[in-house]
Amino acid sequence: MKGGDRFTVGSRPFGEPCDGLLQRAPQLLVHGAWHDGQAWDRVVPLLTAQGHRVFAPSLTGHGDKAHLLGPDVGLTTHVDDIVGLILGHDLSDVVLAGHSYAGMVISSVADRVPERIARLVYIDAMVPTHGENAIDVMPITQVMIDGAAAGAQPWRIPSLPELPAPLGLFGVTDPDDIAWLKSTLTDESVLCFQQRAEMDNPAQALIPRVHILCVGGAPEGVARRPVPEMQPNGEPSRVYELKTGHDCMITQPAELGGLLLDIA
Repeated sequence: MKGGDRFTVGSRPFGEPCDGLLQRAPQLLVHGAWHDGQAWDRVVPLLTAQGHRVFAPSLTGHGDKAHLLGPDVGLTTHVDDIVGLILGHDLSDVVLAGHSYAGMVISSVADRVPERIARLVYIDAMVPTHGENAIDVMPITQVMIDGAAAGAQPWRIPSLPELPAPLGLFGVTDPDDIAWLKSTLTDESVLCFQQRAEMDNPAQALIPRVHILCVGGAPEGVARRPVPEMQPNGEPSRVYELKTGHDCMITQPAELGGLLLDIA
């Protein structure tokens, strides 16, 4: 990221609402596999400027918690991270957004604390049903697991490589942004893709959902499940599209931020 576009984001709220603005619903942004909380650096100030309390934590094994990565870190670990943050800060009416793999995380978080979640936002994300894991939702993850199995640390999956334009690195194509993004990426534990989502609490099915899809192209073999016409709560699905690559928080932060503000 270039110059003034860099911000420090951790497991605490970033910034405070501007004077005179009514405190609005807290927004909790959860990054995807290999990334960390810095991925949201361009989006967070757009939300805080409008009065939202925003959290963009790094999950265990990533960012300032990269030293905690190990074979026992999995989906359950990351669900614990987010539930702990919500309870630790006594948050309610949370707009809980998950990018990519974090769709698995926010789904299970909603199962644990449905009374604290106002809305789930799936940003180009995996959307499981009860008992599914990331392999079920996106079978290509099994290829990554098989590749890791052949290495010296079979529990450890390295980040996806940069691809030729227009795909780039997770859909990021600007050279400066790619260089910055590479500096933030860390490996992922196989267990994250193997553990299964817990979604058998009837209350979680009542939470409204919104889907934001990145439609700027995807690598070969990466297929997205169609969004069903109806949400689990019986309401029509709300789907928005951004004409950009997968990491829309980096490539189109203003557009993504605008959607999150409208959704909230």
